[in-house]
Amino acid sequence: MRGQTQSKDGEGVSTQELSDRSVGDLVQRLSEQTATLVREEMRLVQVELQQKGKRAGVGAGMFGGAGLVALYGAGALVAAAILLIATAVDPWIAAVIVGLALLAVGGLLALMGKKQVDRATPPKPERAIESIQKDVERVKESARR
Repeated sequence: MRGQTQSKDGEGVSTQELSDRSVGDLVQRLSEQTATLVREEMRLVQVELQQKGKRAGVGAGMFGGAGLVALYGAGALVAAAILLIATAVDPWIAAVIVGLALLAVGGLLALMGKKQVDRATPPKPERAIESIQKDVERVKESARR
């Protein structure tokens, strides 16, 4: 429909009809459309922040899991590993070897958790900001015409 726009009630409005309207009507229409646009952009912001929040939660859970695994691993295997290695070397050397191995596993899990948290940050709605910037540019272009 060239030269027509949709009115609030869904009816097509021609360019001629728009030019016949008063400035007050046009300002009111602009105000309504701007309010609708802002509400839709806010919904987009909310959805995007929820998605990033979920990713941050997964990363935080992995950090917690890293600590828990490191603790249980240290408690359950330390004694057995030290005793096993102590049959070949002095017991204190066996304890150092097992301790270093557990720290390496804990560090690896922490790095994986950090990667998940980094994917969720910064917690700004990038797609929504980009969309708003495009909307502002369209409004500026329309105002120039």
